[in-house]
Amino acid sequence: MKKIFALLCSLLLLAVVVTGCGSSGNKTGDPGKLVVGATTKPHAEILDIVKPLLEKEGIELEIEEFTDYVLINPALSDKKIDANFFQHIPYLEDYNEKNNANLVWVAKVHNEPMGVYSTKIDSLDQLPDGAAIGIPNDATNGGRALNVLESAGLIKLKEGAGVTATDADIVENPKGLEIQMMDAAMLPRALADLDICVINSNYALEANLNPVEDSIFMEPKDSPFANVLVVREEDKDKESVKKLAQALQSPEVKAFIEENYAGSVVPAF
Repeated sequence: MKKIFALLCSLLLLAVVVTGCGSSGNKTGDPGKLVVGATTKPHAEILDIVKPLLEKEGIELEIEEFTDYVLINPALSDKKIDANFFQHIPYLEDYNEKNNANLVWVAKVHNEPMGVYSTKIDSLDQLPDGAAIGIPNDATNGGRALNVLESAGLIKLKEGAGVTATDADIVENPKGLEIQMMDAAMLPRALADLDICVINSNYALEANLNPVEDSIFMEPKDSPFANVLVVREEDKDKESVKKLAQALQSPEVKAFIEENYAGSVVPAF
């Protein structure tokens, strides 16, 4: 009986150890640490400025960089990260609706005015009839790009089409422009083949394009597409999340944005 009891105790101890080892790999759950998913520019760069501010609050910030932004919300939903910083509010709302998710934003940080770029022309006045135009293929950024083209006077969209507009909502296209949708990260490379591309500022910056100097048309800087810090709903009131939100809206971050991005990224607070 003693041997059986000893064996059972050993098995129980082993189970505890195995369980502990399995949970240690979970990046979330440590109240003194936050793992935040982000795209490289400008989001991860801004988070780097925040690191020492959070250290003073006793919080370790780990930045997990993603090259494909469509993976970041699923990573947050699956609890692989604690928060993310890469998206604007319409993109978040579209993701929640399409994926039955309930992610929430907790702080507006900056705007990235979307720009029109070309290696073939210097002005939109030079755009030929039937020109090929590249825009992002996700719902909200694609719609946003079409709104930029409308602002530039190239097309007219159906009234009320909004940020989720598609090429089916184009009611006037006097130049017969050919709209080509593709992964947003591919657009800078597509400039060699297309007449113009409408590119998010973060991908322009990563491709060494200066949105202020290199774009031939830019979305107004008061665009409603503020980039936000996002968490799972159950985490929005956590003290560490509140401190991260405060740090992202700090004078240090505002000064960094204004000094380093020269108008291609602008504070939203």
